[in-house]
Amino acid sequence: MAEAILEVRDLVKHYPLTQGILFKKQVGAVKAVDGVSFDLVAGETLGIVGESGCGKSTVAKMLVNLERPTAGQIKYKGTDITKMSGKALRSVRRNIQMVFQDPYTSLNPRMTVGDIIGEPYEIHPEVAPKGDRRRKVQELLDVVGLNPEYINRYPHQFSGGQRQRIGIARGLALQPEIIVADEPVSALDVSVQAQVVNLLERLQNEFSLSYVFIAHDLSIVRHISDRVGVMYLGRIVEIGRDAEIYDHPTHPYTQALLSAVPVPDPSAREHRERIILSGDVPSPANIPSGCRFRTRCWKAQERCTLEVPELAVPAVFQLLEGPAHHPSACHFAEEKRVVPSE
Repeated sequence: MAEAILEVRDLVKHYPLTQGILFKKQVGAVKAVDGVSFDLVAGETLGIVGESGCGKSTVAKMLVNLERPTAGQIKYKGTDITKMSGKALRSVRRNIQMVFQDPYTSLNPRMTVGDIIGEPYEIHPEVAPKGDRRRKVQELLDVVGLNPEYINRYPHQFSGGQRQRIGIARGLALQPEIIVADEPVSALDVSVQAQVVNLLERLQNEFSLSYVFIAHDLSIVRHISDRVGVMYLGRIVEIGRDAEIYDHPTHPYTQALLSAVPVPDPSAREHRERIILSGDVPSPANIPSGCRFRTRCWKAQERCTLEVPELAVPAVFQLLEGPAHHPSACHFAEEKRVVPSE
């Protein structure tokens, strides 16, 4: 495997819970992210999926330094950026940009499109001299499929899909190597989602970009991703190539998620197993002992209460070669097809 451009190790983000008015005392913590590790190779797309509240967006914010981690490392080309600040951090942040989820709130309504896309040049003037910024902004508009003459328009004059294209253009302004896309199509109509995903794929090939693509739509993630990580309650519970995860899931949570994916073929629907999870997702302020999925898992045994499963290739598959040979955080992992082949 090629060398990783981004290495995330044991990433943690806890938000303290306090009690009292004058003398606040910490009485607990919301464990939004609780030990996430993964690598991102240059030119690939890593998809991160999971239910709402599992910590996906918090991971995204930490990758671009909008949130400071409680613990752990984020290494960009071997340098830990969590320990950087000032000019050193600013130079690295230029290479890791973000596309936000909601195109209606991520653009300043008081600024023109030209000012929005060109604003990064105010912080990094070395990328575009002042006299050349208008031309660069118009080029970016053209690259994302918008008329360069729209440069003086305001966000309210665009549709949702067009606004997200503006957000993508802003993310490309500083010529980054990594784009963190936090549910970039979830607020868009289905037909527009396909257009934006196709645009992201084209831009990846054109500019040699690496993506961390966060979403809860499993079909979109499969379409765009090279590898997929499945998150549950602040941790990655299974990670592997897209075909490994979708066709040969080994973690019960992944199997349950995939069993809920709509299947257009009526005959295929009849032959697939639908897994219904019982109970609700536990609060990140009160995470269960041992395996955090055990309260909803049909395989749970006493060992699951006592031992935290490691994210590793399950022992039952370690001596075998095949698509099930990928890391999964389950004591009783087993390969199981839950979605019919396409």
